[in-house]
Amino acid sequence: MEIVFTVLILLLAVAASGVLTRTLPFKLPLPLVQIAIGALLAWPTLGLHVTFNPEIFMVLFIPPLLFADGWRIPKREFFMARRAILMLALGLVFMTVLVVGYFVHALVPAISLPVAFALAAVLSPTDAVALSGIVGKDKIPGRLMHILEGEALMNDASGLVALKFAIAAALTGVFSLRDASLSFVIIAVGGLAVGAAVSALFSFVSTRFLNLTEEGDPAPGVVMTLLIPFAAYLTAERFEWSGILAAVSAGMMMNYAAVANAGSVASRIRAASTWTMIEFVFNGMVFILLGLQFPHILGRALLDAHETSDAQVGLLIGYIAAVAAALYAMRFVWVWCLRWFASRGAAKQGVTNAVPGLRMVSVTTVAGVRGAVTLAGVLSLPVSLPDGAPLPGRDLAIFIASGVILVSLLVAVGALPVLLRGWRRGKDPHAAEEAHARTVAAQAAIRAVDEMHDRECADLDESASADAADVTARVMDLYRRRLATLDDEQERRELARRADALEFRMKLAAMRAERKALLALREAQEINDETWNKLMREVDLSETALTARRK
Repeated sequence: MEIVFTVLILLLAVAASGVLTRTLPFKLPLPLVQIAIGALLAWPTLGLHVTFNPEIFMVLFIPPLLFADGWRIPKREFFMARRAILMLALGLVFMTVLVVGYFVHALVPAISLPVAFALAAVLSPTDAVALSGIVGKDKIPGRLMHILEGEALMNDASGLVALKFAIAAALTGVFSLRDASLSFVIIAVGGLAVGAAVSALFSFVSTRFLNLTEEGDPAPGVVMTLLIPFAAYLTAERFEWSGILAAVSAGMMMNYAAVANAGSVASRIRAASTWTMIEFVFNGMVFILLGLQFPHILGRALLDAHETSDAQVGLLIGYIAAVAAALYAMRFVWVWCLRWFASRGAAKQGVTNAVPGLRMVSVTTVAGVRGAVTLAGVLSLPVSLPDGAPLPGRDLAIFIASGVILVSLLVAVGALPVLLRGWRRGKDPHAAEEAHARTVAAQAAIRAVDEMHDRECADLDESASADAADVTARVMDLYRRRLATLDDEQERRELARRADALEFRMKLAAMRAERKALLALREAQEINDETWNKLMREVDLSETALTARRK
């Protein structure tokens, strides 16, 4: 029963965090609020302590979150920015392991070189979820956000693979760069292939057996999508490939599978709402678990050091500050060099003023927020060597990693709003293609209505044909007004938009009146709950479609 109560308390804390961010008189990022709630729950008088098992955490939380991110990320922009993403997700990770690893060993000789490399490896992955929670939606320019999201998707795998080899070197004292490089390629390719294969299998099964393309019950298909990230992750790990890349690959391939096998409207709506809820709950759980661990890791270490001397406390805090500064310096230099080489290439092609922007480099540097994957990785360090002796520097490495996570979150909360202030995002780069797509879709709808009118009216008498013509005109008018709102002529566009806005307000008022009337009928026992639920769902879906188009 204790596990049940713990899970219920964590779910309540996730829900409370969402409410708290809306009721606070000042704006705080949701991840920071959730970490604070977790730290409060770890207060000794409350007696709540959740043991952070890295293996269970990696299997339970990471696959669905990475799967959802891979499913959502724009594939075209991801492919266009592939060079920058790979240089950050692979090049920066391995340079961080090398440079920061040697720096940590020189700073703290008590941490052996393999353990220092392991610490640098777990500190290299970034957390795009925490970043988006801190800065909010649409605050970072789209292309840069796509690069940061792509980096966070890919560098979890490269960082944890580097951690694996660092742990092997710490336990055996043997390391081969050639074997490590070959193993990394095999692990990465195997994970990507497994993820793609699992998504393809789901697409086949859903088409043949689950009838997702028909208007049937969408629940079996939605449940299947919940199992895909776990199936991809566990299958890849079974063959000792990258389960993280398998989850990412499965999510990215699901986008293509969904396009190739267009399911029913009900299945898409159900799947979207289900995954939105899962992302909120799992992300909240991750940050609350982080908050639960910080008092036990950081607080206990600082209290033990305080019993020794105040100088020891200052030394521990200095270690965190020095390692965080080294990570920021490494990231700043790497991003600056990437931008500088890109500007040199652009200058050779005749692009003037192609110099790296200091603000963009600074934002990219500060946006390298560390999260739960870092903590899970450092806690997975073995407790002892093969001979039974304690692994030297393990506790100190865990302390430094926890402190760096907290510092990176606080720095991002304080620095990113300042760096992004006044940054003109410019026009939406996708506005033109969205307008073009709306125009093409409306024109196709008008043609389809016209063709159906000709077919339906072929054998009708004069009265029925007139009624059909009236219906056709009403349907066509909706799409003609939509085309008018996209017209190049300013006056015509404004008239259409005013009419569209008036229609929106009228429809919204009508739907809310419908909902109020249905509620009154149910309270008067004139309709039962089943009828009420059916009619309310129809109104809710209509209002959802109406408001979604207005956003």
